[in-house]
Amino acid sequence: FGLKLLDAIKLRSNITALDIGFGLGFPLLEVAQRLGNSSKVYGIDPWKVAIERTKTKINILGLNNVELLEGVAENIPLPDSSVDLIVSNNGINNVQNLEKVMSECKRIAKKSAQFVATVNLDKTMIEFYDELEKGLIEEGLNENVSQLKKHIYHKRRPLDELKKLFQSNGFKIEKLIHDSFKLRFLNATTMFNHYLIRLAFLDSWLDLVPEVLIQEIFTRVENRLNHKAQDDEEMVLTVPFVVIEAEKS
Repeated sequence: FGLKLLDAIKLRSNITALDIGFGLGFPLLEVAQRLGNSSKVYGIDPWKVAIERTKTKINILGLNNVELLEGVAENIPLPDSSVDLIVSNNGINNVQNLEKVMSECKRIAKKSAQFVATVNLDKTMIEFYDELEKGLIEEGLNENVSQLKKHIYHKRRPLDELKKLFQSNGFKIEKLIHDSFKLRFLNATTMFNHYLIRLAFLDSWLDLVPEVLIQEIFTRVENRLNHKAQDDEEMVLTVPFVVIEAEKS
């Protein structure tokens, strides 16, 4: 979905841009190259390892219009009304306090600033979450089912709520582009062993299950998903998302 974000950006010279949650450098470095040296592009992220890797990429690419900010988007160290373009490629999904982040974006954005964000929707990876919920229900773990639903809500707000957050912070939504993609695996075993899953998802999934039942419940989930994968000749995790294009009023 990052390519969809890049397609939505208005390319202008002499602007200041910010990438919220740049991770390993995308779309930050791509935006910096496409805008050129007349523009300054900031990236903010709290992940120290990612910052160091992105610094290496900046040096390799020879970029001199990028500045990395180590920190959280709830407290952006930029002046009021100083930014012409805000981008976030699934970054605002992963903040602790989305309301505070949007308030900060309102503060730093100039009038008519563009805000382009890609956001995973609440049915993301529903194939896995449905099986995990089933496993929790079978064990009578109603509190953990509630915890699971809160986890999904925190990571993937309903679109209507996102729209209201943008609008209440002075961003007029210009366009919503809906799309989806599929993460395909041979089966659930390969899915659980995949680097992306282990890096970005697995720990938070394990936290949803009582420690004494992790092995039992996850084995059951894996076996069920493997059985389905055998019938379907693959395992799929569906990722629906939306590109939000907005402008500061």
